[in-house]
Amino acid sequence: MPPISEVKESGFVRDLDILEALSEAIARTGEGLRLTDIATVTGREKSQLSRALSRLEKAGLVARDDTSRRFGLGWRLFHFAAMTAEARLTSRAQPAMRELVASLGETVHLCVLRGVACVTVHSEIPRHGFRGLAWVGVEAPAHTLTAGRVLLAELGEDSLRALYPDETLPDVPPTGHIRTRTELLAECTRIRTRGYATVDEEFEPGLVGASSAVYDFRGLAVASLNVAAPKSRLNGRLDALGQRLAGVARRLSGDLGWRA
Repeated sequence: MPPISEVKESGFVRDLDILEALSEAIARTGEGLRLTDIATVTGREKSQLSRALSRLEKAGLVARDDTSRRFGLGWRLFHFAAMTAEARLTSRAQPAMRELVASLGETVHLCVLRGVACVTVHSEIPRHGFRGLAWVGVEAPAHTLTAGRVLLAELGEDSLRALYPDETLPDVPPTGHIRTRTELLAECTRIRTRGYATVDEEFEPGLVGASSAVYDFRGLAVASLNVAAPKSRLNGRLDALGQRLAGVARRLSGDLGWRA
């Protein structure tokens, strides 16, 4: 397949050589390119490139840093990439989630981290699971949920301090056990040691849960597998549930290219 720069078409297809040049530069050096650099790489006139970059910037496909005057990839490309990655993740996770539902008889959720919010992107529900679908698309404070905490635990202390600049954590439910940043940091350390997180009636009275992180080929935690159920049904098996989720999450991570 020829490089994009060799495709002899007008309009947007021709401008793809700009995006290709920017992508390669960012992958190689971590920085975008100035107009002169783009002209050198693509072999195009500066005046023509300036008009093309203006169109791409308006479309959100490139972004310019006013300080360095370098062009980089725009927000819309990252949005497309995130949607595609999330759809692939959901597709690969479904068989493992259905297996868990069949063996546990409980709803299994796939969750992702967006800023300091935890969002359920997919749920697999047993026949009695009348509440499962209500969580899909709903955002909740990540530090209050096992599904969020296992992902926060992978960020490291400096990142957590930046996300939570105040010692007192916001939006903690009345039954929440972790109410300060110091307590959250300690819990994240425990999660990294165990490989899973558990909660016992923190988010809602009578509700317990467990979660474990899923990693991609880069070794980044991209999602979590979560089970939340009435305490009466789990009957003291919370840690066993966490270990089971950790095993399934590792297997799913392997399917995504992760290697320990």
